Amino acid sequence: MNRRHRDAAYASNVKIFIARLAGTPVFDPAGDQIGRVRDVVVAIAGTTPPRVHGLVVEVQPRRRVFLPITRVRGIEAGSVVFSGQINVRRFEQRATETLAIGEILDLEVEVEGQRMTVLDLAMEENRRAEWTITKVAVVKGGSGLGLRRRGPTRIVDWAEVRGFGAVQKDQGAANLLVAFETMRAADLASALHELPDKRRVEVAAALDDVRLANVLEELPERDQIGIMSRLSPGRAADVLEEMNPDDAADLLQDLPPEQAEALMALMEPEEAASVRRLLVYPEDTAGGIMTSEPVVLPPNATVAEALAHIRQRDVTPTVAAQVYVARQPIETPTGRYLGLAHFQRLLREPPSALLGGVMDTSIDPIKPEFTLNQVTSYLATYNLMAVPVVDEVGRLVGAVTVDDVLDHLLPDDWRERDHGPETDHD
Repeated sequence: MNRRHRDAAYASNVKIFIARLAGTPVFDPAGDQIGRVRDVVVAIAGTTPPRVHGLVVEVQPRRRVFLPITRVRGIEAGSVVFSGQINVRRFEQRATETLAIGEILDLEVEVEGQRMTVLDLAMEENRRAEWTITKVAVVKGGSGLGLRRRGPTRIVDWAEVRGFGAVQKDQGAANLLVAFETMRAADLASALHELPDKRRVEVAAALDDVRLANVLEELPERDQIGIMSRLSPGRAADVLEEMNPDDAADLLQDLPPEQAEALMALMEPEEAASVRRLLVYPEDTAGGIMTSEPVVLPPNATVAEALAHIRQRDVTPTVAAQVYVARQPIETPTGRYLGLAHFQRLLREPPSALLGGVMDTSIDPIKPEFTLNQVTSYLATYNLMAVPVVDEVGRLVGAVTVDDVLDHLLPDDWRERDHGPETDHD
């Protein structure tokens, strides 16, 4: 911000509420977007308003870097603009620093002798061009109140609040999740990975089963195991049921056999059966990496029915790329596999046309024992998004999608490698 704009901002007492910054696009001096704000780094020192050191910005591929607040030239509607260059090495939090969004939201504090929960923080720039946290938005009650507020929101001075230095056993995560609610599962997984272990578990516990399942699928193995081990067995089984069977099988293979078996015993029998079928195949084969829940319909189903199935929100783009046609039963393992109908072909056909008349029989299915290299070559040769997997008696048992292949071609720690090398910021 130049002096004229800075003085104007100070004179009008402009406050930037930090939780609202989460996900805000960050632009370089040329006007190109380089990432999004994920957190704000502050230094807490008693009742003195904390100094803002800078922003944690996520750049591609899922790497968190540090942007000093001194380089921020504008925080306006829907954007942050900075000057100079940004160091793209990985951000590493110092022991004296606190993440305003990740660690302070939902904190239980005391204001005028009353127990309060932190909803948000406001930062302001003074005439010396220093940014500090000056205000705290709080609501009456402890961190266990969730999203059901027990009273009106109050905006108080930082100096009026006590308890920011305390370590709390159960901080809760309702308001942090509000800041993260628009994130895609992969981005939320990246945010969780960067949080301290205690906070990561609190946030995971506050997510609903479906959201947590989606996030777990995007986390590194050690984070998955750390979260699952802290959930109650019943909750862990519920989350496994919401995961894609292939991802659930991968996670269970990383757990001690006794724990994995105990969790499958708590799952719904039908869901557990889908996972057990995958666990019998070696991990680096088509059977080990396939999804056991592709879209399958009988030959007398119509194009309109097929489009309705792949239009469902929980069907991923790669799974929706084609519909498989098989005799009854249509749950895997199905009756005899007949062929597949490509998404583009479905769009060209009349809604009343039968799948049996529009399916493609020229794509040969693969066997569960195909190696990862063989599956990769097959997909590349025929330019496919997915390929059917059929057992020795001709039943469809699943489908391997291109994203399944990518997950297994990349190094085991690729989700952690994407965060890049660490650096100590300025």
